[in-house]
Amino acid sequence: MTRIIMHGCNGRMGQMITGIVRERDDAQIVAGIDVVDNITTNGYPVFTDIDKCDVEADVVIDFSSASAVDKLMYYCEMKDLPLVLCSTGLSEEQMSKVKALSGKIAVLKSANMSLGINLLQKLLKEAAAILAPSGFDIEVVEKHHRMKLDAPSGTALALADSVNEALGNEYEYVFDRSSRREKRHDKEIGISAVRGGTIVGDHDVIFAGQDEVITFSHSAYSRAVFAKGAVSAAVFLAGKPAGFYDMSNVIDESLSR
Repeated sequence: MTRIIMHGCNGRMGQMITGIVRERDDAQIVAGIDVVDNITTNGYPVFTDIDKCDVEADVVIDFSSASAVDKLMYYCEMKDLPLVLCSTGLSEEQMSKVKALSGKIAVLKSANMSLGINLLQKLLKEAAAILAPSGFDIEVVEKHHRMKLDAPSGTALALADSVNEALGNEYEYVFDRSSRREKRHDKEIGISAVRGGTIVGDHDVIFAGQDEVITFSHSAYSRAVFAKGAVSAAVFLAGKPAGFYDMSNVIDESLSR
């Protein structure tokens, strides 16, 4: 049984993870951390100050905010607790601290916690290595809800990075063609963003060749896919030695069973 501390337990994702863990027999949330303890049905103790949390655990899942991550990292280092880090918007300085922390404890961070997206990244590397040398152009189109602030999404960039890595990082990213009156270059990856409605997250990677088009698509219909991935990551990370992990390691272990 993997004992989990849920950092950001009363937020939308924290509550979703709480519900998912209740349905699993290999994990249990033993404590929660949140700035406001306004929910009484968690089924585990909630601490508004992480320093007061003295509950024994095997791993921490974080879905909070960038402003809370520094104190969390210090806590995990002091307690020697593996950390599944899901908060977004970390600064370059914070990411440097994350990398340094991974030399002391196990840390898992991915641009997207969905198992499907991370499997897609693996498939894209194989496809790019075959299709790009055969003259296929590559485009990434992502769609998200109207409230999303950043564009393109971190996931779209991660998918493009997977393709580019397979091609020796020789491709340029093009985000806007409105100011360019020229034909498409051979070594570019176009990345487009759509914002509207309540779209949770759609990503298409298009390989367009002569007389044929191959499209890899992923659609998230609810945020539960990210929550499920985070719980799988926590079960994977518990007991692992210090190091920097991502969701591809979770998939690799699953495939090796």
